[in-house]
Parts: sequence; C-alpha cells; structure tokens
Amino acid sequence: MGADAEWLELAVEVDAEAVEPVTELLARYGYNEGVVIEEPFTQDPDGDNLAVDPSRPFTIRTFVTVADLRSETLDEIRRALWHLGQLRSVGDLTVTPRREEDWANAWKEHYRVHRVGERVVVRPPWHGYDPASGEVVVELDPGMAFGTGLHPSTKLSMLALEEEIRESGRVLDVGTGSGVLAIAAVLLGASRVDAVDIEPVAVRSTRENADRNGVGDRIRVEQGSVGPGEPFEGTYDLILANIIARVLVELASGITAAVAVGGSLVLSGIIESREPAVRRAFEANGLVFQRRSQIEDWVALVYRREAA
Repeated sequence: MGADAEWLELAVEVDAEAVEPVTELLARYGYNEGVVIEEPFTQDPDGDNLAVDPSRPFTIRTFVTVADLRSETLDEIRRALWHLGQLRSVGDLTVTPRREEDWANAWKEHYRVHRVGERVVVRPPWHGYDPASGEVVVELDPGMAFGTGLHPSTKLSMLALEEEIRESGRVLDVGTGSGVLAIAAVLLGASRVDAVDIEPVAVRSTRENADRNGVGDRIRVEQGSVGPGEPFEGTYDLILANIIARVLVELASGITAAVAVGGSLVLSGIIESREPAVRRAFEANGLVFQRRSQIEDWVALVYRREAA
C-alpha cells in the first residue's frame, strides 16, 4: 500500500462465544478479509505454561484503508455488532487511525550497541563500534531467534561464560537461539563450540551470525537437544544452557552427562521461584554447586563436575 498509506484499526472486545460471529463480521470489511484475534492468556513469569483464559475478553481487530472506506461502513458495522450483542457479550467498536510502517525494520531503530558482559559487547550490523582494549565484539542480527543480549538471562549467562571459559576448551551451547553465547565463547578462546536448538529459525540464525563474525568454521550448529540420540556426543569443558526452568529440569540428566570431569555448567533462564527445583535436579545428578548470580527476578547457577 505504500509507507504513506492511512488506515483505520477497528477493534471490538467480546466474550469467548462471540469470537466467531464477530470475526466473520469484521472479515467482510477488513483489508483482504484479514482479522486478528487477540486471545487473553495466562502464563508464568518466565513465559512457561501459556494458556488461553476464556473468562476474560477477547479482542478482535481488522484494518481498513481510509481511501477505500465508504462513509456508511462504520455505521453498518456498529448496527451489526449491536444485533450480535443482544445474544452475546459484545463491546463497542473502537476506531483508531494508523499509518503504515515497516514493522520488519522499525525495531532496529531501538536495538543499539550494548555491553552484555564485562568484556563482551554486542553490535547490530547497522551500527558501527570501535572496541576498547580487551573488548570482544559480537556482531549480531537476531532476526526471529531469541537472543539480542538484552535479556537479564543472557547477561547472566555471558558474565558466567567470561569467568568459566578455558583457553582452547570445548563448549556446548544448549538452546543457542541467535548464537550470541556460542559466538562469544569462540571469540573468548574456545577451540570449538557445538550448538543445538529445537527451532529451525534459531539454527539458521546461529549459522548466519557465526559466519558474520568469521567463526563459522569453529561452531557446529544442529537442530535438536542434548542426551541420547541427539546431534552431539561426548563431554565438554563448559556447557551453557539458557533455557526456562521446566526444560532445564527435563534435560538435567542429559546435560549433566555431557559435563566433563573438572568441567563447568552454566544454567540461566531461571525465574527465582523455580530455582529450588532446578538446583534439586542438577545436584541429584552429581554436580557440585559453585555460585549463583541474579538480575531482577532472573537467576543463573554455576556447577562443576569434580573428580571422583
């Protein structure tokens, strides 16, 4: 439609039973019959256990161009909504002017150079940066994968990585996301990093970012997880796992088995209330707790496998 196109956003709050008829109504008028159904949901603070809450109102939205809007259209929609509201709970129509934006790139304006660890700085490709002595710069375009370096769990992981990394050590990054930790590990001295993620978009993003930083030949990336039958076998000097607590508990035995004697494990992505469950799972598997760190409600734990 062009960057200067003017739109109207039409929105209605409805109960669960009115979602289907109101969606059908707005689809008759919306651009290309497009309708957005915004479901009310509940979830844990770490994003786990997402569930639709049918007791709360749903929001139905569509968009029309001002140029194509007939003068009587809004009155028609309001009358139809009134009739539907005689049988179900249907709110008033709200009309909000909108201007077309390039949403795919608008977020980049707010994603700038930022320090993630004591030494590691993340730089998006569209911003330049002259590193100070001793700094390590990761050039990162996260795309649709998790991991810009801005989340507290990523910062906690990076700080622990800087402390635990060994020169020429072997590293496994479980749930690699954008690859920011895997790339930083290589730039900080790891000889090789293996990285896994269950999401194809994360695998693709990590490979692209590794090549962008000139370390693609030292990072192997595969779709999958950790444990028997998964892409990588053997043990590692350092394992990084920045994943929500429930998944860490589920993977505890597989992750623990991959920690070499004398090796370290960094766990992050843990909301504070879930910390006890994570600690029980990994300490039951024979790892020795070293320390914890915290930013806001997020916790990182460091473990070590000691010699028998």
